[in-house]
Amino acid sequence: MDQPGPFDELYELREGKVSRPTGRLCSRWVRIEGLQVHARVSVAPAPSGALPLVLVHGIGVASRFMVPVAELLAPYHRVYAPDLPGFGKSEKPVHALSLVELTDALAGWTRTIGLDSAAFLGNSFGCQIVADLALRYPELVERVVLQGPTMDPRARTARQQVTRWLRNSRQEPLSHGLISAQEYPRCGFRRLIKTFRYALEDRIEEKLPHVRVPALVVRGSRDPIVPQRWAEEATRLLPLGRLAVIPGAPHTVVYDAPLDLARVVRPFLSSDQKGRESRA
Repeated sequence: MDQPGPFDELYELREGKVSRPTGRLCSRWVRIEGLQVHARVSVAPAPSGALPLVLVHGIGVASRFMVPVAELLAPYHRVYAPDLPGFGKSEKPVHALSLVELTDALAGWTRTIGLDSAAFLGNSFGCQIVADLALRYPELVERVVLQGPTMDPRARTARQQVTRWLRNSRQEPLSHGLISAQEYPRCGFRRLIKTFRYALEDRIEEKLPHVRVPALVVRGSRDPIVPQRWAEEATRLLPLGRLAVIPGAPHTVVYDAPLDLARVVRPFLSSDQKGRESRA
């Protein structure tokens, strides 16, 4: 008989055979550049040697969408899910921060809470911030997970992205829409639209070849925002990239299929793959 793997338990969870192993999250606040920044942080200490994990949300929805996968990964890693400035419970700057400014804020937050380096998991627009962080602050980044990385270079217009977003919305659960309906007004529609424009302008495909750490691209098989072609291209652009596809999941795998995402993320974070590519 085959020996059980590290994720057999997660497979069984879907069949209702075992209790769901989750960790509790609490709210933590720190001040960054004069702004109060909120984060959801796992309560229990992580196992010795486990990489800390920072979850970076997409446009508008803040850390609430990251809670399902954060709770599943919390027993195995110290998990942090910040609300970037302007979003969620964090304080709102006067202007909508650019992608570069959001990355700078994330780097400042990471250092302020005392993390020398960590793994970073981004969802959607959060992938663009993670890629920018790995490029400009490589000392902070040990591994990256890009779940549903935007923007597809062949669909970098507002019309194309909105059309794809509407197609995806029809596949998401009702609770997904309810959270969005609460979080979008909280950040403000002007900030939402401006951030969307920043996302369209960002050339993530030019940054991925410079991400010199192990990287995992994760796509839901029913994701119209990130087609399979772009997921494969993004993976090829990454020097140490690999791809995982979650069957039946739409765009927001962190919320819609957290068990499946945890199943592929956990071994990736604990693997002995070379941590950094030589910069020679």
